[in-house]
Amino acid sequence: MHHDPEITYLNVQQVAERLGVSAASIWRWKRDGDFPRAVKLGGRTTRWKLADVEAWEASRQFTFARGLLVPPGLSLSAA
Repeated sequence: MHHDPEITYLNVQQVAERLGVSAASIWRWKRDGDFPRAVKLGGRTTRWKLADVEAWEASRQFTFARGLLVPPGLSLSAA
């Protein structure tokens, strides 16, 4: 498989840090189909394209509270 040198790839830890969640959350979102498709670069090497993660971020409305990502549909405000 040919990989474009102009594409930036992120590992699971980099994605998790970017979004302020755990690596386990990224794997769960991937498994549940709620996250961009990962790219297998060979063997056990899995990466995400930065552009795909950025597009995913832009397509959602995030609320940040105490440095944590709150998914759409979940409110932290008291009723």
